[in-house]
Formats: sequence, C-alpha cells, structure tokens
Amino acid sequence: MTYRAPHLLGIEPLHPTEITTVLDLAQTYAEDARAGRRHWDALADMTQINMFFENSTRTQASFELAGKRLGADVMNMGMQTSSVKKGETLIDTALTLNAMRPDLLVVRHPNSGAVDLLSQKVNCAVINAGDGRHEHPTQALLDALTIRRAKGRLHRLSIAVCGDIAHSRVARSNILLLGKMENRVRLIAPPTLMPSGVEEFGVECFDNMEEGLRDVDVVMMLRLQKERMDGGFIPSEREYFHRYGLDAAKLAHARPDAIVMHPGPMNRGVEIDGTLADDINRSVIQEQVEMGVAVRMAVMDLLARNLRGTRAPREVMA
Repeated sequence: MTYRAPHLLGIEPLHPTEITTVLDLAQTYAEDARAGRRHWDALADMTQINMFFENSTRTQASFELAGKRLGADVMNMGMQTSSVKKGETLIDTALTLNAMRPDLLVVRHPNSGAVDLLSQKVNCAVINAGDGRHEHPTQALLDALTIRRAKGRLHRLSIAVCGDIAHSRVARSNILLLGKMENRVRLIAPPTLMPSGVEEFGVECFDNMEEGLRDVDVVMMLRLQKERMDGGFIPSEREYFHRYGLDAAKLAHARPDAIVMHPGPMNRGVEIDGTLADDINRSVIQEQVEMGVAVRMAVMDLLARNLRGTRAPREVMA
C-alpha cells in the first residue's frame, strides 16, 4: 500500500488504496494512543505551520496536537491579524513562507481553490484544512475511519448525509470518499439547501427525512452554515428542526444499529436533538474528534515520508 501524493488538497484525486493506506496508519496511531503512547518522531526536525484564514477550534487544535505528538516544531500563524489583512496577496504570503522553509503547511481558507493555488507556490507539503465550499479532506477521512471502526468495514453501506448540503465542504469530501469505497450515499435536505447537479455524483436525493433515512447504516448530520448564507434558506430554526432535525422518531426509520455522526460544532435543537447526540449507544460524535487527531497524524506522517524520500516504511505500510 502506498501514498505518493505530495500534498493532500482533496479527496477527488485519491485512489481507494491511498485512502485505505491513510486509514490503516491512522488506526495504528489511534490504538497506540489509547494504549498510552503519546509521542512519536515521524516529524522530528520538521516544521509545521498552521495558517487558518477562517476561525477554527477543533480542526486547528487537532492539527496542532497531531504535529506535536509526531515531534514537529509547530507554529500557528494568526491570519486574522496578519499582513493579509493589510492587503498582502496570497502569492506574497507564499513567498514569505518559502523564506521560512517550512516542511508542512496546513491551510484553511474561505475561498475555494485558494489552498491549491498556495500549494503551487510553496516549497513544502500542503494540507487542505477546508477551502470555501470545495473540500475538507481530513474531515472525510476521519469520518471514514470512525465508520470503519463502528461497522467493521467501509464498503457497501447505506449512508445518509443530512442538512445543509449546498454550503458544506464536508459533504462534498464525504460524497467523494464514500462513493470511491462503493457505498450507497443518500442526501437529505430541503430544496433550498440541495445543490443543483448533485445527482451527477451518483447519489440519491431526498427532501423527506423519514424516506431518506429508511434502512440506512449511518446518519451523518451537517451544521447549518449560517456564515455562508446570504438569504432566507430556511423559514425558521424551529421549523427546520421539526422537518430536518434528527430526533429519536426520525432515527427509528434507520437500521436499529445505525450510528449517528456530526462533524461539529453542533447546533443542538436545530440539527440534532441533544439527548441523541449524547447517546453512547448510537452517537459516535466524540469518537470522530478522537479519530481526527489520528487521521491528521497519519496524513502528515505519509507526506513527511515523501519529503524525506529515504525513510524506511513502518510495518503497517508493508
């Protein structure tokens, strides 16, 4: 098994074997962490810079923790108060970064395609931590690992993605990944939050929760992306929860052993009932957070190997 890409810009260019490679290595890191091991040297003597042009809590913290556990020198650049706010272009930022000679660059940006552009101008490995409405690849990978751990496999499952599909980069990355792994993907959303042409991705679309959830193995809820809405996409949060919020009555239409997911942060009582979100028998939301660190460690480890070029592979990659 191999991972040869110089960057992780999205799920779309990845081969299923590369996805499996990431998940297998992440699984090893997750098991080691649960056993009490917290420090590795895969990124020893390497510099990781986190550049978040959008506010983030869990994703930035997860990448920072992942880098430190792997032995990297980690720096968080405060882009909200950086020279970008003073008019510096993305190309100028790239030139500045090249002078700093980082090895790994983790970028979140509000504009789709900005991370790809940056990757063409810097001399290091770039990881897309979310760009506009385009992609959020590590979120899809950690979701995939969570599903595989809960269900014992990551193929031929029926998976419902519910909520604000139109504004969600998480939805796009998950649709791509789950499709590559031969799963049946259903999208459930009001017509105002369903992007046009989405059927071309080989998914089934529903505007009724009960119909869309019937006999699914996985229910993945999405946050309402209010910051990306410039109009009246829903009548009210109360009405939205009534029709599209996940509660016990709607979940009853899924399989009895269906798991519940949410990439966070959650709006309780809007996208999901709080009691259901905390149900240890159905919800894997906290495990998603845990797997996020393991997946990001695996991605950075694999990219570091490509950078070094001479490091012997770990046993899990043999």
